Amino acid sequence: MNIWTAIALTAVGCYLAKLLGLLVPAGALERPLVQRLSALLPVALLAALTAQQTFGDGQHLMLDARGAGLAAAALALVLRAPFLVVVGAAVVVTAGVRALG
Repeated sequence: MNIWTAIALTAVGCYLAKLLGLLVPAGALERPLVQRLSALLPVALLAALTAQQTFGDGQHLMLDARGAGLAAAALALVLRAPFLVVVGAAVVVTAGVRALG
């Protein structure tokens, strides 16, 4: 398959996905279940992406400095630290664990 064919098919697929979203009746979007799911879905996707990038390495589970940094960020979030402090804690702990190991 040519690269331009893949780009064109991707563009058409994205357009059709947006078109399908516009064709959904407004009544279906106002249901409480749909509203709850649409509020929780981005959080679940972000959590899954974070877990995959932190603990995954192809087909294997990896426990390394990234996990320690994520734990430090989670602790900072539990303590209600500002966002920059959360990121800074994750960076410092990850760098510290990498320097020790």
